[in-house]
Amino acid sequence: MRTIAVVGTGYVGLVTGVSLSEIGHTVTCIDIDEEKVLKMQQGFSPIYEPGLSDMMTKNINENRLFFTTQHEEGFENAEVIYIAVGTPEKEDGSANLAFVEQVAKDIATNVSRDTIVVTKSTVPVGTNDRIQSIIDHHLVANVKVEVVSNPEFLKEGSAIYDSFNGDRIVVGTASEEAANVIEEINQPFGVPVFRTDVKSAEMIKYASNAFLATKISFINEISNICERLNANVEDVANGMGMDKRIGDKFLNAGIGYGGSCFPKDTKALVQIAGNVEYDFNLLKGVIRVNQYQQRLLLNKLYKRVPNIKGKRIAVLGLSFKPNTDDMREAASIPIIKSLVDKNVEVVTYDPIAIEKAKKIFNSTVQYASSIEDALKGSSAAIILTEWNEIKYLPPSTFKIMEYPLLFDGRNCFSLKTMEDEYIEYHSIGRPTVSLSKEKIHN
Repeated sequence: MRTIAVVGTGYVGLVTGVSLSEIGHTVTCIDIDEEKVLKMQQGFSPIYEPGLSDMMTKNINENRLFFTTQHEEGFENAEVIYIAVGTPEKEDGSANLAFVEQVAKDIATNVSRDTIVVTKSTVPVGTNDRIQSIIDHHLVANVKVEVVSNPEFLKEGSAIYDSFNGDRIVVGTASEEAANVIEEINQPFGVPVFRTDVKSAEMIKYASNAFLATKISFINEISNICERLNANVEDVANGMGMDKRIGDKFLNAGIGYGGSCFPKDTKALVQIAGNVEYDFNLLKGVIRVNQYQQRLLLNKLYKRVPNIKGKRIAVLGLSFKPNTDDMREAASIPIIKSLVDKNVEVVTYDPIAIEKAKKIFNSTVQYASSIEDALKGSSAAIILTEWNEIKYLPPSTFKIMEYPLLFDGRNCFSLKTMEDEYIEYHSIGRPTVSLSKEKIHN
C-alpha cells in the first residue's frame, strides 16, 4: 500500500481520496479552506454523494484518511500526489488552469523525495507537459518528479459506485515505471487499466464527455421532431438503443445536460480545437441545442398559460441531476430566473439542493418542505429533476392543484398513467395529454 496526497477536496478530489483510503492506502487530502478541512476531519462531507460520508468516517477511524490545510504536512511522506483542483471555465470557454499551476509550484517547493504527480483535474491537451515544466523549473530538492495523466470518469450521484465499478482507468505517461505504480495503486478496484501517452489520455476525457453530450443533444433534436410528427421519442430511443452499435445510454430526451462537466468540457474542447485552427462545428451545434432545450419547457408553459404574471408555479427538482446537490449549470437556474422576471410566484422543492439553491435565488422564490406544499395553490407544476421521490409520486398528488397541469422536463410518467388519472400533461418528445376540466372532476 502507498502513502498518497490528494490536493483539492471537491467532487473529484474527495471521492478519489476516500476511495483510495478504502482500498488500503494512507491518504491525506489537502484543501486551503480551514473551515472545510475542520469539518472533514470530524467526518462531515462538504458535498452530498451517496455512500461518501459513511466511507469517510470509516477510514478516518481506521487511520487511513487525513485532512490538512498544509501542503508541507500533506506531501511529507507522499509517494504519489494527486492534483484534483478545479479548472473553472473562462469567458472564452477555455479552462482556467491557475489552481493547477499553483499546485504544481507547491509540489515543487515542498516535496523531498522522488514523487509521482497524478493529474485528476480535467485539463486541456498539453497541460500535463506544462505541469512537468513548472515543477522542473521550481523544484527545490534534488529529487525526480514524474507527471501522469489519470482523468476521472465519475458521475455525480454515483461517484463512489463508479470508483469501484468503472469501465476503465486511463493512465497516460511516457514512463513505464510510473505507469506500473499507478496501475498497482488502482489494482484493488478491479477495473481495467488502459495505458497510453499523456496527450491521448487528456483527449480521452474531453472526447468521452463531448460524445455523451452529443448523444443527449441528438435525442433531444429527435424529440423535437417527434413532437411535430405526433411520434413518441421514448419508443424511438428504445428502438435505437436495441442496436448494440448505438446502445441505450444517454438517450433520454429532456431539458438537456448540466452539471460541472458536460457544459464546461464541451466548450473547452471547442476552444482546444480552435487553438489548432480547427472549427469543431458538430460540437458547437451540440452546445446550441442544449441551450435551446433548456427553454423548451418554458416555451410550452408560456404558450399554455399566456397570462402567467402573478400566477403561482411549483418547480420540482433543482439540482442538475438526481442524487446530488450540485446546482452548477442546472436547468432550474435559467428557468426560474425567467419565471421571476415575469413576476411569477415561484415555489420550489428539492429533497437535497435547497440550501445550495438559496445561495442562488435568495428570497426571490419560496422553498417548500414537501412536494404537496409546493403544489397547493399552484396553477401549474414543472418537473426539472427526476428524483425518485418525484418519479414514484402517486400521480393523483398533482390533483392538489385546482387544475392539474404538469410540465415534465424529464418524462417521469407514462402517458397512459396521466390519461387514466385525468391530468393535463406536457412532456418532451411525446404527445400531449389534453383533458377538459369536466373530465378531471369525474
